[in-house]
Formats: sequence, structure tokens, C-alpha cells
Amino acid sequence: MITRTVAVAFFSLLLTTPCLYAQPSGPGSNASGIADADSARFYNTVNTYVNPVLPGDHPDPTLLKVGDDFYHCGSSFHFNPYLPIYHSKDLVHWKVIGRVLPPAQANMVSDGPSKGVWQGAITYFYGSYWIYFSSNGQWFSKAASPAGPWSAPVKVETNPKTGNLGYDNSIFIDDDGKPYMVIKNGQKVNRLQALGRDGQLTDSVINLDWINAHLQYSWAEGPVMCKRNGYYYYFPAGDVSGGQYVLRARELTADSTKWERLGDFFKPSPDPNNTFPRPNHISAPIQLADGTWWTIGQSYQKHGADDWSGMGRQTSLYQVIWENDRPWGLPPVSTPVLKPALKNNRTPWRSVHSDDFGADKLGAWWHFLNKGSAASYSLSSRKGWVRLTPDSSRTHLVQKETDHFYSALTRLDIGQGSAASKGGIYLTNGDQRVFVRLFYASEKEQHIVLQLDTAMRKVPYNNKGKGVWLKLERYEHRLTGYYSVDGRRWLPVGTINAVPLDKVQPNFNSWVGTSMGLFAEGGAVDFDLFICKDGFSSLPVVGNNNHFGIQKIQQGGEWAVTNHSNYGGWLMIAGVDFGIAGEAKAIEVMAGAAKGGVLEVVLDDLQEGEKIAAVPIKSGKRAGHVALLRAGGGKISGQHDLFVRFPAGTPQDIVINSIRLLRAGK
Repeated sequence: MITRTVAVAFFSLLLTTPCLYAQPSGPGSNASGIADADSARFYNTVNTYVNPVLPGDHPDPTLLKVGDDFYHCGSSFHFNPYLPIYHSKDLVHWKVIGRVLPPAQANMVSDGPSKGVWQGAITYFYGSYWIYFSSNGQWFSKAASPAGPWSAPVKVETNPKTGNLGYDNSIFIDDDGKPYMVIKNGQKVNRLQALGRDGQLTDSVINLDWINAHLQYSWAEGPVMCKRNGYYYYFPAGDVSGGQYVLRARELTADSTKWERLGDFFKPSPDPNNTFPRPNHISAPIQLADGTWWTIGQSYQKHGADDWSGMGRQTSLYQVIWENDRPWGLPPVSTPVLKPALKNNRTPWRSVHSDDFGADKLGAWWHFLNKGSAASYSLSSRKGWVRLTPDSSRTHLVQKETDHFYSALTRLDIGQGSAASKGGIYLTNGDQRVFVRLFYASEKEQHIVLQLDTAMRKVPYNNKGKGVWLKLERYEHRLTGYYSVDGRRWLPVGTINAVPLDKVQPNFNSWVGTSMGLFAEGGAVDFDLFICKDGFSSLPVVGNNNHFGIQKIQQGGEWAVTNHSNYGGWLMIAGVDFGIAGEAKAIEVMAGAAKGGVLEVVLDDLQEGEKIAAVPIKSGKRAGHVALLRAGGGKISGQHDLFVRFPAGTPQDIVINSIRLLRAGK
């Protein structure tokens, strides 16, 4: 247990340490969680993470631990197939392993923005995996494995004493293995009721409606529970804007005098640069083998006027500390945090997936924006391509946007389409009233168009019948479109400001965040591939997904990165696409240096991954510094997490702007 004195010292340290907001690693740790004698190892090994661990739209998270495996699910709303299941070994790296509910089994699901499937409470009891969700009533499905297949949904039966079951419910498993539904309906209904072996409610209702009788917790939504040292802990969230609270009792009882209100769950953030304020809607805290406790929670991203709320509610990982059986969620911060003492199984960092559409079914990372789109694609009409065939409206094949910096590209062909066919890259917000399109229009005069609302950039394209490559480059809120005949030599279409897409949207963005991917309208369009982080385009290193020992600086109106310690430092860019095997021959680093040194480039894991390049950085102003990959031997393909390690030595000597892969002859 961490004492109050240690906790105070810890938060004092947070306020005075610019490079690391560390969380205590468990019983017996010092205030910062890092022994001074071991501090050098953090600059050469990955012992930290940077939130969010599930970037992009991942609302209403639930978390399940079974043995050494962790599973996550949440609300999927109108995105289908519904209820994606994520798996992790270390609580930091997550991947989609399946989906619970296909559109063919979703007759009870209302289609369209703000509708669909809410909740997604994944759990395990009585020897099976269960998931409870809300869609015009409460339902459950059952499986032998979280990857599925899941059973057809069964409706949870109610009676007058049970009342309406509402939405955002969760499941609590007591020490004796008995499961309970934590029921939430409207602002004032908070109840508990046991579940039988058939998955249905049983026994009598434990009425906790007094919890929010005076609306002291706003909506008191998304309640979850855990148990520790004989106490039952009840965690209600405020509402979508934030707030997380905790109560405790020695027994499961409706008697309000037996419950103690403990107040706020999260410690206030000491970090003025934190971009995820007021996290809430946490999962039930879980305990690891080393005694530490952890939870995940959601928050919109915003820092001052820089608003990324349009991306949706993103999910971060927080350690839970206990002070005299009082739980505290450690605060949200923008800097590295000590990770759980768990080993990853080489799962990549969560990022948008590339796809060459060579499989016989779509990857689980794809989703559709309506049921009609889910029935409007084909992987068999043209081998190695996906064909989108819209009806009278637009059809989409999309993923959840995860980054502020990337170059997304595709190759498309309208050979099977009509003269009115349009197709290309698509980004849209929750209710799809604000969207970005970079597309080829097959009209009387062919054009490449970049459009956001009334902002439109258009160039003629006179290569009909031979297809076209499109690339959309995001640099924070700046989107630039390009087109190409061969996918190598790119011509600009124009640039637009994406703030109308990225900022807070009306009606909470229909409860979801930005999706990105492909679209077609007017007729069939074939797509050969989709890549999000094209490695052969410039990758700004400020867009890294994890780091330690570095800081970002302004340089010539753009962001750059340098290290701030004699120990060196490192950064990781997730999901970099290397193209086909052997295509990438070298890597170029745009950097400047006073004295220079050698940057190491490592694939997939800083400790156990392969060093694929050593880039010599000569002294002088910013320039391109090149090194062969694997000294010119071996072939790399597909997506990889790319680590760049700064050499130990004088800090702030090497300043990096960007990296990119090079083909032979470049």
C-alpha cells in the first residue's frame, strides 16, 4: 500500500519533473516509481507508455481479465459489425480479435447515427464468456472464446419489480463467483440484481436509487464494481463530459446508511500540457499478480483551443492506488507513465491497419457506417481488390482514425463502374454531416477532388481507364491531397483545414468519433489496397505514439523532436507501412545537429526487435541523412512499429523533423 506521505511526495515530484510523470509501480516503490540507480535503463528499454493506449473512438470501455489475458469491449453504436473484441497481454498493446454481432443477426438494432448497440459489457462466469449489451432492451450473447463465434443474442427478461434495464450496465462477479448486473436507467435508477446460469436476472433487486436521487453525480452513468479487502466499491461516472466517483460498503445492501461516499476517483492532473481532461466511464479496476491495480477510462482530447473532440472518446490506462482502502485513479498526464509489469506478446501498438484485400474475408478492424454498406462490398469480384457497389447513396468501408500525423493512400479503378462513379479516401464524423473526401470523379471531364463542405480543391485528370493513386496527408488539422499514375511520383491537389471535422460536434458527435477509409458512390469502384501510414511519405516524428527522454520543439513553423538527457532517448511511430517485400532499401532522416552522432532504427520492439539501420547524422543545418536498411540485405514488408533511438551523449545535439523510407535509386 502507498501511504499518504508517499503519495504527497509523488505528486510533488510530478509538478517538478518535466520528462516523466511516473506512476508508482507497486508496494515498496519510491515516490516516482523509478530508483535513481536504474534511471538510465528507461532510455534504452520500453518500461513506459504514453496515453491513450486505445487512440481514436473507443467509448464506454469495459475490461475483463481471465488468467494472463485481457479483453476489452465498449459501445459500438451504429458502427457494424457490432461490438469489436480487443485482446491484450500487457494492457498497453491491443488488437481486434473478433466481433460479436454481424448485421445479419441484428434485426433488433436500429440503424443510423446515435442508434445501434450501446454498452458491450464483456465478462466471464459459469465457465463461459458472456457479453451484455443494450439495443432496444438488454441482450446477451455467449461464447467459448472471446474471439467467437458468439451465440445469437438473447433478450434479458424483465418484470415490474426489475423495471426498465436501461443502458450502460455492467457485470460484477463476487468472490464466490456469483454474477450481478449493475443496472443503470436514466438519471435516478441505480440497481443490482443477480444473474442465473441461464444468463437471466434472478433473486431480488438491490435498490440503490438513492445514489443519485439529487442528481449529485449528474447522470451517474456507466456504473462498475469491484471488491477488495472485504469492501464493495461502486464507481458511477458523471456524464459524457467527465467526472468519476466512488462509494463503498461492507455488504451488498440497499441500505444507504451502510454505504460511504468517497468522492472523486481521479487525482487532479498536475500536468498543464495534459490533453485528456476529466477521464471517466472507467472499467472495473482489476488486480495483477504483482499486487498493482489498473483501470481504463475514456476522455475527449482537447488542450485550450486545440480541439480533437471529433476523434471521439479515447481510452487511456490508469493505475489505481489505495490509501487506507480508499481507491484513487492516478491522474491523466501527457508524458510517459510506468507500464504494468507484464510482457507483450509482440502485438503492435493500436493503429489504423493497412490492407491489400488478398484475404477471403475482411479484417476485423474494418467497419461500416450502416447496414446497407455492410452488404455492398465484394472480395471475390476481382481477386486482390475490394469492390464497393453503392445503391442510390454513398457506401463506405472504414476504420477508427487513430493519429494526428499520417499519409493515407489507395489505388482505385472505376473500370467496372458507371460514368457517374466516384471513389477515394473518406473521413467522416459521427452523424456524417461533416466529411472529407479525396476522390476521383468519372464524369464528362475527369477530376481529382479534395473536399470538406464548401472547401474544394480540384484538378483535371486525363488518364481514364488506367486507374489512379490517391494520397491524403494529415499534419494535425492540415490535410493535403495528392494523386499519382504510378504510386511514386505525386502531384498536389490542394490543402484544406480539417478543424470543422476535428473539433467538438453537435449532439456529442452522435456518440462516436471520426472514421477513415474508402468510399464509393454513383457506381462500383475497385480498390487495390489501403495504407494509412505510408512509410515512403514523410513521417513527422512529433507524431510518435510512445517515447521516453525526448521533447518536442518548434522549428521553422513545424514540430521537431530532440532528446533532453545524457542517457539518450527513443521514440516509436506505430504502424509504419514498408510496402511489398524488398521495396524499402534505405531510410532517410531529416535532422540537424551541432556535433552529430548515430541514430539507431529498430523494428517492432526496442529491446527484442531487430536493428535495421544506423543513420549517421553529420553536424550542420537540417538535411536528409540516409542509411541502407539491413545494410542493403534482407526484405521487410507490411506494417511495423518503428523505433528511433538517440545516442547517449550531449542532449539536444540532434534535432529530428521526419523520417521516410526510400526505394532503390532514390
